[in-house]
Amino acid sequence: MSAPLDGILVLDFSTLLPGPMAGLLLAEAGAEVIKIERPGAGEEMRHYQPRWGENSASFNMLNRGKKSLALDLKDDRDKAKLQPLADNADVIIEQFRPGVMARLGLDYRNVKATNPSIIYCSITGYGQTGPKRDAAGHDLNYLGDTGLLSQSMGTAESPVLPPALFADIAGGAYPAVINILLALRERDRTGEGAYLDISMSDNLFPFLFWTLGNGQAAEQWSGNGDSLFTGGSPRYRIYATADGKFIAVAALEQKFWEAFTDVIGLEPDLRQDGKNPAATIAGVTGLIAGQTADHWAPLFAAADCCATVVRTVQEALDDPHFRARGLFDAAVINNEGDEMPALPVPVGRSLRASPDGPRGAPALGAHNGDLF
Repeated sequence: MSAPLDGILVLDFSTLLPGPMAGLLLAEAGAEVIKIERPGAGEEMRHYQPRWGENSASFNMLNRGKKSLALDLKDDRDKAKLQPLADNADVIIEQFRPGVMARLGLDYRNVKATNPSIIYCSITGYGQTGPKRDAAGHDLNYLGDTGLLSQSMGTAESPVLPPALFADIAGGAYPAVINILLALRERDRTGEGAYLDISMSDNLFPFLFWTLGNGQAAEQWSGNGDSLFTGGSPRYRIYATADGKFIAVAALEQKFWEAFTDVIGLEPDLRQDGKNPAATIAGVTGLIAGQTADHWAPLFAAADCCATVVRTVQEALDDPHFRARGLFDAAVINNEGDEMPALPVPVGRSLRASPDGPRGAPALGAHNGDLF
């Protein structure tokens, strides 16, 4: 079965999450993705807990279907072995701080000299230019620096961390893949390669479209938990039930709001939520808290009013809807032959290479003998 990226060779020098996830998406679409890892230990994610076979569960998830070369990039002999691959690669992904690949002689300028059609993708926290280009950072720092974290971070007494690594995935991995695919399309037309500067912090600003629009156009700058989508509206909030569970309410449109308030029996004066949002929030809070999640779930489902019970991850995995869509049909296999559902990826089923067959992450240096 052919896939869109059959014949595309990707050399991946990245570690941990952004680059490896980008490589995973490319591999799922048929690209040959070769991880370049340091001898001995390999990349850090191999050693995270919990282990699943010889590597961590996370490493197995993120590196399904890839190959591995163990090379010392500071050793001239190993770099010489790498050169033919670099000369024939279609894409290079790297995630070092600016300047590191240049010191190794593997930066875009050097690679382009022998492979002018290369698509070279650098993923960093702050980009290749600007005063913060060399600053250390992680996901939480990028969220904080861009103002995104300020929109919903809890209270001084109980700060709330984001539930996912948004900068790494939505600011790094996804934009990397988008730009790699665009660059490959442009190369099809012109024959020219490209250098891609992917800044995880830059790519968080699209998530602030609501705040940026309202702030710049009307000086309505939202703050911590006070905007339409962060808790300022009774129509878009999380409410606790009597049994300690939660209801996610997103009844933004008037028809959904009317249906929701009918179900819970909110008094008429409070349904005009623009008059006194705090009073409406208090009213809804009290009513939702008076019954269990099992009481509300069928009522909200029947009303079709954008109000649902917040599920645990385990419950979501068993949801008949996701099961029916085949979201967890693909499998990842470890070195001991154990299988578990692979990480779902946003690559259409018809565009994937071997969409459901079990594929494993590579052992460190497993392909040194095959490729040299």
